Amino acid sequence: MDMLERNKSWSLWNSMILRGTLCNRRAITRRDTEKAQSDTEKEGFDVPCSSRKEHKLTGLPARRAALVLAFVLTCMAALPARSQNIFEMSPKERAAYFAKIDRESYQNWTRMIDILHIKLPKLPPAAKDPNRPKDTYQKKGSSNWYGKKRGDLYTRSAWDTWNNYDEAKANPYPKLPNPFVMSDGKPVKNAAMWWKVRRPQIVREFNNEIYGWAPKHTPPVHWEVISRRDTTIGKVEAVTRQLVGHVDNTIDPKINVNIKLTLTLPAKVTHPVPVILAFSFDFPPGFHFPGMPVPKGPSWQEQVLERGWGAAVYDPTSVQPDNGAGLSEGIIGLMNKRKLRKPGQWGALRAWAWGASQCLNYFETDKAIDAKKVGLEGLSRYGKAVLVTMAYDQRFAIVLVGSSGKGGAALFRRNYGEDMGNICSSGEYHWFAGNLLKYVLHPDKLSVDSNELFALCAPRPVFVSCGSPLVEGRWVDDRGQFMAEAAANPVYEFLGKKGLGTDTMPPMGTPLMKGTLAFRQHHGAHTVVPNWPYFLKFAARYFDK
Repeated sequence: MDMLERNKSWSLWNSMILRGTLCNRRAITRRDTEKAQSDTEKEGFDVPCSSRKEHKLTGLPARRAALVLAFVLTCMAALPARSQNIFEMSPKERAAYFAKIDRESYQNWTRMIDILHIKLPKLPPAAKDPNRPKDTYQKKGSSNWYGKKRGDLYTRSAWDTWNNYDEAKANPYPKLPNPFVMSDGKPVKNAAMWWKVRRPQIVREFNNEIYGWAPKHTPPVHWEVISRRDTTIGKVEAVTRQLVGHVDNTIDPKINVNIKLTLTLPAKVTHPVPVILAFSFDFPPGFHFPGMPVPKGPSWQEQVLERGWGAAVYDPTSVQPDNGAGLSEGIIGLMNKRKLRKPGQWGALRAWAWGASQCLNYFETDKAIDAKKVGLEGLSRYGKAVLVTMAYDQRFAIVLVGSSGKGGAALFRRNYGEDMGNICSSGEYHWFAGNLLKYVLHPDKLSVDSNELFALCAPRPVFVSCGSPLVEGRWVDDRGQFMAEAAANPVYEFLGKKGLGTDTMPPMGTPLMKGTLAFRQHHGAHTVVPNWPYFLKFAARYFDK
């Protein structure tokens, strides 16, 4: 699909397909989907999009119903906090509302392109583009392009770059930035030099080129308990609190930012307990859409509570909307007083990380929580966000990074699956600093790469999760994620911890968990569900001491 054409007639539906939010966003065939389900069931997880049965509420085939339901979730992510509920809108109002978001996002994106003096090529029709990968084709009714191999989805960026799935072409810049070489070329000789000099240098480089600078001073957050209820999750008696963190908006009263947080702790807490903070929409434990297949086994909240820990859910979009139009709203809009963002200022990923840090601030005031043992979990774009959060806020103890792809765990210099043109499109550029757009064609010019994002997490434990390329698709570049994590091994070892212990990617389903860095590729789709038991066992080494 042509990114410029897509930008002109952008729809939330296509944004889901291209951003990688759906388990079946690779639009694999029904035959392949049925095979995918059998693979996934090995992990005890059903793929919602693979059933031929009709959805009880919509009357649609379950595969299509899953898309519709995921569409609703993406719509929720796109909504600014002060907007009208989409379910209260008429179809005409809803279409107009999202058309406005799309239009404003595109306008904001083109403005940033102009500020950076980026000249984009004039593109021929995608079907006639000589750069289009061989043997790609379009399906009837789809604007995407597909390859012969399962899991291959092709798009064309505004820079006339197409996605690549040829491993022989995937590493045009094999030399990664060396975390042990300081800005003046001198080597890092000891841990003191790392903490005092080199690590801050890497943070500055990520700020300048990729994630943007956050304001030095942000408004205070006043937390309010909205509700408290006794409940039973699985076999564990628990107490759930709904909280809202009201961000002081004195600098611009027209913008309201209210951080949504749900916290569930065991009912009988005799000592401060660890907490896992998930980046997600705030659904009750055990929630599922009626008529849709349910993951087998206990929910992640049940598994966490059974260990005597707490489970929390933080909604990042309550801090910053997930679209370019929302850059004049949320915490970014508040700090800029609704003025347009400059190229070096923070994007949504850092804003979401800021929100998580405010949640941790609250945890530090709760005597029932061991605030030194708070972990993070996120999937897809939230996988990117939790890795960024872990890197920037050293108070977080551990993280589960799910299928984060480019901009998260996968190497920027690597050309495989989701590429620089995708994350710098009008649908995703708001996650990053505007400056990242300068590096689409020259990622080798970046001063840093994601191996150093892992290095910023050191020596704390990190678990990387991804699914099968035949089920989840190759878009997230599982190998690129592993390569980046493995390239951080020397930093962990330098700081006295064991890393992955190898730079050879293990077979699917084989966990690498003996070190402080961990990796497991499950047989399923775009989910972390099959890896929760492994992650919690990994976390217990640190939390149950």
